[in-house]
Amino acid sequence: MKITSIRTARLKAPLKTPFVTSLRRVDALEDIVVIIECDNGMVGYGEGAPTPQITGETLGAMESAVDFISPYLIGKEMEGFDKLIHTLHSVIKHNTTAKSALEIALYDLKAKSEAQPLYRMLGGTKKEFTTDITISMGETAQMIEESLNAVTLGYDTLKIKIGSDPETDAQRIIAIYDALPTHISLRLDANQGWSPQESVTLLQTLEHKGIIAEFIEQPVAAEDIEGLKYIKERVETPLLADESVFSLHDAKKLLEMEAVDYINIKLAKTGGISKALALADLCHDYQIKCMIGCMLEGPISVAAGVHVASAKADTITMLDLDAVALLASHPTKSDTSFDESHIVLADVPGLGISL
Repeated sequence: MKITSIRTARLKAPLKTPFVTSLRRVDALEDIVVIIECDNGMVGYGEGAPTPQITGETLGAMESAVDFISPYLIGKEMEGFDKLIHTLHSVIKHNTTAKSALEIALYDLKAKSEAQPLYRMLGGTKKEFTTDITISMGETAQMIEESLNAVTLGYDTLKIKIGSDPETDAQRIIAIYDALPTHISLRLDANQGWSPQESVTLLQTLEHKGIIAEFIEQPVAAEDIEGLKYIKERVETPLLADESVFSLHDAKKLLEMEAVDYINIKLAKTGGISKALALADLCHDYQIKCMIGCMLEGPISVAAGVHVASAKADTITMLDLDAVALLASHPTKSDTSFDESHIVLADVPGLGISL
């Protein structure tokens, strides 16, 4: 089974509402899709979303990286899978989202060649999952309305985007908390918006009012590892690292410092499935639970994340894979079921997604 061609296409779909964080605003999904074809007619699909503020990659940069890597893979046998993965990562540095898109397509192909769903090929058994949904940053009244609408759709965990002025953020969170039924869990994501001192002041303000979120995600700049530790030592709210963790090296440093409570794994940051699995194993060794998240990607990449979650279900206990639910229309064919907060993997070979 030999790779005969690798090409890219663009996947486009409107969002139901703009996706707004402290770092960016997105009005429509536009990702790259990697399509790998083999001499036996099998096709594998991968996907990556541009997040220049986080990974440094634009659509054009990802397409160029895939074009650069492809000659090293074309003509190679899929039976040498581990060597293909090593080559993909060794011929160019960084470009983690482009590498992830290629990896997803390769894993899709490998699972298809073995006539297994990817999650089962990776050793997973769990098929059904529940994700949170993101509430974009905006005016407080609008955020309350979107939160209440999410509850009517069946979500019981909301991820609230904040990270502007800490005092305003505190008022937003308190207002949303007061408006929601008591069984709803809140996750907070500041996207590097605050200083360590601001983070502590805000979280202690919430805690004094009895509001302890499931976690606060990446409140300080990605490189401020000491700042994360400073926060963790002073608040009750669990701390989750996102942009601070791209690699095993990043995670190990945080874990050795005991600077965080949880790690957010994203395929676009790790460079794909192989590194995400290794990161989950590292966290398991440190007895740290993980969340698996996404970068506002479409069904291909989100499905890949769910397959990884199944493979490492003992460590990946939280899902933030709501990107498909944020789309106004679905741009792919899917055997995987995306029904708002509920995602169910299909018993079909590969990812269960096609164009």
